[in-house]
Amino acid sequence: MPEKESSSSHGVAALFSHGRLTTIPRKVARREQLLVHLSETLFERERAYTEREVNEALLTVHEDCSALRRHLVVAGLLVRPKDGSSYRRGR
Repeated sequence: MPEKESSSSHGVAALFSHGRLTTIPRKVARREQLLVHLSETLFERERAYTEREVNEALLTVHEDCSALRRHLVVAGLLVRPKDGSSYRRGR
């Protein structure tokens, strides 16, 4: 069955098996699609999260929470102050 790119949620669903992320996409556009999905589904807009809370949320979908957290920060989807004391949803 061909994947439909127009619907981001449908496209992202193909990356999951039994609620778990099977792999972190290498292609930038595909990874961006995944990261947007994760930021919107795992994190509330106006709430600050500790690093531990971010890790716990990411661990619900994939064991490499530090890689996902780093990707989210680099993409600007999670922002943190220079001291790294908290995280918030970005763009």
